[in-house]
Amino acid sequence: MSWCVLDEENFRRCCRLLLQQSEQLRDGWSWEAVQGSEEGYLKKTALRSVIVDSSPVWDHEGSASDSEPHTSCHSWPDQQGQEEKQAGLVLVDADSIKGGIEDEEDGEEDEDDGVCAVSEGSSQVLQYEYHILHSCSYSTPVLYFRAFTQDGRSLSLEEVWSSVHPNFRLRLQNSPLNTITLQEHPLLGQPFFMLHPCRTEEFMRPVLQAAQDQHRSVNYVLSWLSVVGPVVGLDVPLKYATQLHPAASLSSTESD
Repeated sequence: MSWCVLDEENFRRCCRLLLQQSEQLRDGWSWEAVQGSEEGYLKKTALRSVIVDSSPVWDHEGSASDSEPHTSCHSWPDQQGQEEKQAGLVLVDADSIKGGIEDEEDGEEDEDDGVCAVSEGSSQVLQYEYHILHSCSYSTPVLYFRAFTQDGRSLSLEEVWSSVHPNFRLRLQNSPLNTITLQEHPLLGQPFFMLHPCRTEEFMRPVLQAAQDQHRSVNYVLSWLSVVGPVVGLDVPLKYATQLHPAASLSSTESD
């Protein structure tokens, strides 16, 4: 088995370390055990302020709808959110891992970093629920999530896609198997959105290799989250990187 994959035992170890840091930082992560089972998952809920407008929605096949306009959501991050997004990239040396996305942002410096183009509309607060599970098939973490309006309505797949920053959308469009899809939660049996994990080992390998070469501590789940989380509005504060637990070494992610 490859040294950079993550088995369930080491997934749980990384989660425990993340939870210790989250508790210190009051970042809101918790471990949810599944009743009658030894399985569980990390969970966090967060509120995001968005702008709701009636412009045509870009669909995940790569074109805008020419039919009747639909409601779409655009992120409207505050200054703290922008700083945390920057922090999330620092955690895993984003210049090498997220080069594809950053390349697409080159030449667009006139646009506001991290902010979708906003049409006239009303501000709205949405509640997001994020779950981190272990995938036995891919031996990686997987991010599941769902979003609700304040009156309890679930966002549709189209609305979720419209809330993703355009630069991320372009990247996902070119990698169909790395897109956001609607799936059944494997532990709860409920509909959730999921970021497909098929490319995880590909972008995590250089992160773990660099940590091993430099004898640095790294938490696989935390580093992975700093890459995939911002795609769906889940940023990782820089303080996680400055408070790395000494036990979160590369060896903790190696298979026995």
